Amino acid sequence: MSEILLWITGNQEILITIGLVSAIVFFASLVSLPWLVAMIPTDYFMSKKRQRSPWKDKFPAIWFFIFIGKNMIGYLMLFAGVLMLFLPGQGLLTMVAGLMMMDYPGKFSLERRVALTPSILSKLNWLRSTVKKPPLETEK
Repeated sequence: MSEILLWITGNQEILITIGLVSAIVFFASLVSLPWLVAMIPTDYFMSKKRQRSPWKDKFPAIWFFIFIGKNMIGYLMLFAGVLMLFLPGQGLLTMVAGLMMMDYPGKFSLERRVALTPSILSKLNWLRSTVKKPPLETEK
């Protein structure tokens, strides 16, 4: 036990830095969440299949680099989230954000299933209302 206390006292600057970064990420996620939810098109979940990105056809080279960059960030966030399960930080939130950034088979159907759950849909629409956006459309 004394080794742990010695390590903590010897590394206070690192622990303070990790705590500050964790707090900044937490508050940034709270502030950005309504904006990110507002960016979802109102009819995004109406279709059972994801619509093809216009960027993919118009600018294939740019789309490729965005695809690679987005997935790299997603994997990095997933890895950081796993680490945050043991270190200070919001590990589950970071892991979910990483999974949302990555592209993998079945992602859209998973997103759709989760987002259209009545309790989650009501919260998404509440977040949209805070930035004066119309609610997400669902199948009738």
